[in-house]
Amino acid sequence: MTAVLEAIRSGVVDGQMTLVVEKVQQALDEGVAADVILNEGLIAAMQIVGEGYENGDLFVPEMLVAARAMDKALAILRPHLAAQGVEPIGRVAIGTVKGDLHDIGKKLVSIMLEGSGFEIIDVGVDVPPEAFIQAVNERGAQIVAMSALLTTTMVNMKATIEALEAAGVRDRVKVIVGGAPVTKAYADQIGADGYAPDATAAARLALDLIGASN
Repeated sequence: MTAVLEAIRSGVVDGQMTLVVEKVQQALDEGVAADVILNEGLIAAMQIVGEGYENGDLFVPEMLVAARAMDKALAILRPHLAAQGVEPIGRVAIGTVKGDLHDIGKKLVSIMLEGSGFEIIDVGVDVPPEAFIQAVNERGAQIVAMSALLTTTMVNMKATIEALEAAGVRDRVKVIVGGAPVTKAYADQIGADGYAPDATAAARLALDLIGASN
């Protein structure tokens, strides 16, 4: 790895947004391909962040500042990636289910998914089933990721899966669920394809479901 890519990677891990932006632009100016910056700089950094979180060395605040640095870098890279014809490894429609306004868990999962190479279709909070269906039909989402932080809104995960079935798109997507009150047993009960207890597990699960895991 070149010095500039190493600086990008360590800068993201440390949450040094200004440095990361500067180094990404420097790498582009030096002729480093956008996909190389993405894979060897940003995605490699978020893998380190994810491992640190799982090991208990990093916590939610550190993940958020790393994500902010990555987001700023991606804003610079996106037009260059598009010009190169670089495609995401998959598209995920993510949202907090109808009746639930919690956002932080969804944001963390989005961060780790994007850091794994996915395109994120963030449908927001308090999301009705129709919005997930629209993301599948109009945006080509391959994975639907639903979050619930309240036991009273968990039922809307089941309602969304039923709506996907009724709309004839359930066989085109994988459904993953998570959130504080959600369990693997509940995910199995409602017919989800997978359950993740945290953001790093969600990214790993999504990779497995599309056959892109190492």
